[in-house]
Amino acid sequence: MDFFDSHCHLDPMRYLGEVPEVVARARTAGVTGMAVIGTRAADSEAAADLAGREPGLVAAAGIHPNDVHEVAPGEWDRIVTLAEAGRVAAIGETGLDWYRDHAPRDEQREWFDRHVRLAQRLSLPLVIHTRESIGDVLGMIREAVGRGPLMAILHAFTGSALEAAEAIDLGCHLGFAGMVTFRSSAMLREVAATVPSDRLLVETDSPFLSPEPLRGKRNEPANVVHTARCLALARGESLGALAAATTANARRVFRCR
Repeated sequence: MDFFDSHCHLDPMRYLGEVPEVVARARTAGVTGMAVIGTRAADSEAAADLAGREPGLVAAAGIHPNDVHEVAPGEWDRIVTLAEAGRVAAIGETGLDWYRDHAPRDEQREWFDRHVRLAQRLSLPLVIHTRESIGDVLGMIREAVGRGPLMAILHAFTGSALEAAEAIDLGCHLGFAGMVTFRSSAMLREVAATVPSDRLLVETDSPFLSPEPLRGKRNEPANVVHTARCLALARGESLGALAAATTANARRVFRCR
């Protein structure tokens, strides 16, 4: 079985220089594809460099909504340069975070719109972070879709079945991370069971959101297998079928083999 971790962060600082070992463990676990997601210009460039060296890896470039209030001069230009040079397969991580509220909401909206328009201009998928902001995120996606095509990925999805259905109607893919495995997440597993198989993605959000039975430990892409197994059980599918579908979806979205 081949698995594809559709959202991970492999910043060397987070892994104490162990990124090659982390990638090797993922391959041993059957994770043949990984999308390495940037949250600032520097780690977006590092993600692009890593993807350029490692077969099966792709990168995304963006600025996280919690950081938009402290963007340095020239950072956005570096994101655009990466994207226009074809060094990344997606734009993001971007979106809206009403939980932490580190950055003013008007600035988050402005930066989210900036990422959306770049993704649309370059026909690249958009990786979206949403926390306690799903209604506003879907509203901005709806507005963007009115302008032209947009392939959006709602990563670490935790919304309701109605919100999932609306996102799917807008052409989104939904990524499920370690939270879906938590004992308290029965309702989220029910939502995951409603998602069409061609819109489903599985992810780790490494080094965060470690799945059961590894909660409290540093997460890494190899652990996407635990989340996939939980999703397969919730959906009444075999692990092989879920792995095949989510891997095919990720390769289609990120346009990689």
